[in-house]
Parts: sequence; C-alpha cells; structure tokens
Amino acid sequence: MDTLKSVYLSLGSNMGNRLGNLQKALELISIRIGRVEQVSPVYETVSFGFEGDDFYNICVKIKTVRSPENLLDYILKIETKLGRIRKETNEYESRPIDIDILFYEKEIVETSNLQIPHPNMCDRDFVMFPLSDITNNFVHPTKNITVEEIKSNIAKGNIKTIDKTLTIPVSLMDKYSYIAIEGNIGSGKTTLSNMISSDFNGRKILERFADNPFLPLFYENPKRYAFTLEMSFLTDRHQQISENLLQLDLFKSFVISDYFLFKSLTFAQITLQEDEYGLYRKIFDILYKEITKPTLYVYLHQNTDNLLKNIKKRGRDYEQNIEPSYLDKINKGYLNFIDTHTELNSIIIDTSKLDFVKNEEDYFYILERIVGV
Repeated sequence: MDTLKSVYLSLGSNMGNRLGNLQKALELISIRIGRVEQVSPVYETVSFGFEGDDFYNICVKIKTVRSPENLLDYILKIETKLGRIRKETNEYESRPIDIDILFYEKEIVETSNLQIPHPNMCDRDFVMFPLSDITNNFVHPTKNITVEEIKSNIAKGNIKTIDKTLTIPVSLMDKYSYIAIEGNIGSGKTTLSNMISSDFNGRKILERFADNPFLPLFYENPKRYAFTLEMSFLTDRHQQISENLLQLDLFKSFVISDYFLFKSLTFAQITLQEDEYGLYRKIFDILYKEITKPTLYVYLHQNTDNLLKNIKKRGRDYEQNIEPSYLDKINKGYLNFIDTHTELNSIIIDTSKLDFVKNEEDYFYILERIVGV
C-alpha cells in the first residue's frame, strides 16, 4: 500500500456552466485522482490577463497516491474531457476548466513541464483567498511563511464570494469499506482488484488459487477430485477472508478482494454429485453465517467467447480444455446468487465490450458504476 499524499489544487472556470464545470471536475478528480477532502467557498473574479467573462474559482485539498508527474497527466486529461483545448502559445484565454497544482505535500518539484509550488500563486488573489479558507496555516516550502501571511500581503482586487456551494464527492474508498469483485473464469476480476487497490490505497485479498494442488488434478479428473478441490477452496477462502478482516477496522480501512465466499457454493453446485453437495452445503452454511459480508458485491459479466479468449491468452495449461457449457453454468450460478441474495448490495457490470486494461476510459467507466456517479 502506498502513502496518501496531501495536495492542494486551484480550479477555475469562465465558460459555459461555470458551477457545473467545477462540480464535474471535482467528481472526476474523486474518481481518477483521489479523495476530495476540502472545498473552499466559490469566488467570482474578473478574468486575469485577457478580456473574458468572470471566473468562478475554488481551491481544494485532495489525498492521492499519484506522483506529481502522474497527477499532472491526469489533471490535463480531466481538463480535456471537460472541453478545454490547449493551444501551443501560453496566452491566457477563456476556458471551461483550469486546474493547477499549488502544493504537493511540502515537496519542491522543478521539471520542464511542472513547478511545485505553483510559481505564480502568491501573486493571485483568486488563488490565495480560497486557499486560505481551507489551509491558512500551511507553510510555503520555499518562502517559509504561511498561506495566511501570503494572503495578507496581497491587495484584494475585484474578487468576492458568492452564494453558491459545491458538493464534495464521496470517494470510492469512503463509500465502501469492503468490495468483493467476482466474475467467471477469465473475466479479469483479479486484474481489476489490483488496479483499484493501487489507485485507492486499498488492502487486497487475492485468492490463493495457484497454491491449490488439487486444481490441475480436478481438470484432469473432475469426478475424482471435485469434492476434495471444493472443500479445500472453501476452507482456504474462509480462513483467508476471516484472518484478513480480523486485522482491520472496517470503519477506517478500504479492502478489496477478487472473490467472496459464495464463489465456493457456485462452483460446488456445478462440480459435485448430489450426495457430495448435500454434505458440502451443510458445512458451507455454517461458515457463511459467520463471515463478514462485503459492503459492495461486484459481478463482472463477460460473454463466453471473450472468456475463452482470455483463458487461452493467459496460458494456464490446466484451463485450456474448459468447455463453454461449463462457463455458462458458472455464469448462471452467479446470476442466481445475485437474484436470490437481495440482502447484499450488488451490481452487475457487463464488460463484454470493455477493455479496462488497455482503455483507461473503460476503467473509469467501471469506477463510475461502482461509485454510482
């Protein structure tokens, strides 16, 4: 897990729905960059350095795992998504959104395309006034004076607060304490779990399927090894989830797993004989009652053709002879579980036409579905 960094940003808009642009920018920051912790009042200021409509300006504090350069890259992408078109010249002009990095912790960054602290911030009332509203005691790392002191040395120009407010978006890591992501074989659930954990500083619980010695044997001789395999998976999954969650305060932590215990029953219904399943179900029910349930259960739905392509691509020898009918049964088992267990907060995301590894927008679409934007 990476350490979350405190970052201060300045946002402005003087084109179109100015308040709406700022709100949408906050939502995109929350999804793509990190938690929005504080938002200043909205200030209205005259355009600076050119003739144009008045700006709405705010400053925000965020928490992120992204590095300064990576943060800048995502900021530029958010500006583009909201309609900003940057020209090769550095002339000031009207824009639907403008986002600047003011402080990144107390770090000093000087590269060809990025300077932190922002080199012009101390001369701008539309930056220092909203910034002082959320962090007046922060010490500028090169000037060694506080934000409040810098603000007091600026003559307040044509700038005023307005009676409009913005909503702080609820971050994924705050909305859910424990997310379980499931899907069929080859659906990408582990990859997605790793991506979300990395971007939102989450604690991962990943299934230890590779450590199970019965899995290759099962694919060679399903009838002989089905019960042994399913029992070993059940006990290991229960132990792993219990041990990991016992170590955490779920009111303060963000946990993401690439499976939930019910996965065991879904597969057991397909692989076990009737008498074996009856015994298995009794043991499962005892363990299921005591296990901590996820605050969100996500099912990634992939069509069977895509699953088979993914299975072939990742090249595990023991999976190469999986039949399409087997994958269809697994999918029906999961969907039946979601239909019958309405007490769980569940969503189904169809990823059949998405590539959330290669296409960043597909990944962010999934995050938006999870958060409910």
